[in-house]
Amino acid sequence: MGVPKRKTSRSRRGNRRSHDRVNAPKPVLCPNCGEARLPHHVCPECGHYNGEEVIKPKEK
Repeated sequence: MGVPKRKTSRSRRGNRRSHDRVNAPKPVLCPNCGEARLPHHVCPECGHYNGEEVIKPKEK
């Protein structure tokens, strides 16, 4: 069974882990009401998706 000959340095370990971070979702503006929403999701404020109202908006 293979065993490492040398200790993995902090730099090499960090380079390997450089792509393991979690990216925050990037919101876009709703073209109907201008509020921030997730891409490819129904706007929670106005209920529009792709130019059509698909759900009733929440009452405030």
